Amino acid sequence: MDRHAFHLILCGVLLALMLTACASASPAFQPLTPTLVPSRFVIESGAIARVNTLLSQMAEAGTFTGSVLVAEKGQVFLSRGYGLADREQKIPNTPQTRFRLASVTKQFTAMAILILQSQGKLSIQDPICNYIDDCYPAWKDITIHHLLTHTSGLSRLLWPSLKAAASVPTTPSHPVQTLALFQDLPLDSRPGERFAYSNPGYILLASIIEQASGQSYEAFLQQAIFTPLNLHNTGYEHGSSSLAAGYVNRYATAPVEFAGMSIPDGSGLLYSTVKDLYQWDQALYKEQLIPRTLLDRMFAPLIQETDQAGSAYGYGWYVGEDRGRPLVGHGGNIEGFATLIIRYPADQITLIVLMNQQDINQLSVWQAISNEIFGEE
Repeated sequence: MDRHAFHLILCGVLLALMLTACASASPAFQPLTPTLVPSRFVIESGAIARVNTLLSQMAEAGTFTGSVLVAEKGQVFLSRGYGLADREQKIPNTPQTRFRLASVTKQFTAMAILILQSQGKLSIQDPICNYIDDCYPAWKDITIHHLLTHTSGLSRLLWPSLKAAASVPTTPSHPVQTLALFQDLPLDSRPGERFAYSNPGYILLASIIEQASGQSYEAFLQQAIFTPLNLHNTGYEHGSSSLAAGYVNRYATAPVEFAGMSIPDGSGLLYSTVKDLYQWDQALYKEQLIPRTLLDRMFAPLIQETDQAGSAYGYGWYVGEDRGRPLVGHGGNIEGFATLIIRYPADQITLIVLMNQQDINQLSVWQAISNEIFGEE
């Protein structure tokens, strides 16, 4: 989903809440402990004013373009667009501007799986071969849990190979049939042995959602998540969804050509707005979609050792701490876009950053905003 092969394999992981990409001034990031103690922290109005000034200056300098939302305990303190959604037409970004989410998509795919579990249509401990006809022998020990936590062992060569094949018109449109083209690739590790970020794993999850629900991936998410939560500006990208134009850098005048795949992709092809993502965030504090036990599991540090230092992983979310505050979040990168959602559940603080310029470092934007809110260490 990015322009380099290495980025293709690690789509969305590069900037998602990690220490390794930044200097010692970065927020401390350690595995989350399960117990959340409610915080008495309150965002100061002056901090929000400083965030707005900072982002406005960055937009003027061409180092930021997108939409940002900052909220605490159900109150939105900042919801604004910066820069242009379309540089040729001079259309500004707003809180209603639609952006490609890239790997922020994964949390919706994970939620769809948990909804199906709550409906008794699958179990996260099921072998994936229960949902795949003529399942490949190498996959027989992989479970849905392994796909959700990136511990399936699927070959890292699978993603660039899949991207290349999916761009060919004659490639089968069904994800399992497409993945079958590469069934001879051996697993990199035994299922459950280690974390290795895997976009193909979430593509397989989209196929499992279709098998278990009897609906398309897109239709199930619409019926089970988007409609109940009134997410009117969230959906599956078809190339005609009235999105912001995505750009390579501040100097580009023409949008990046989007290389979408022909197969249902649960790893990175949803779009949304900061407003819709905030409604999604608020629903995650309640049992609107799944019972509390499943919500807790979604945000549990199930895999302590990930491919980035100091992080854990749940189902579709990275899990950790920032300055002693429990944190969950995820980032994403795709042609022309960079995205990030950060949640501080004990503080009930949410930061959502959607950008239509792919060379912007989400980590640095998050760091700048969090430094204003919490104070630099």
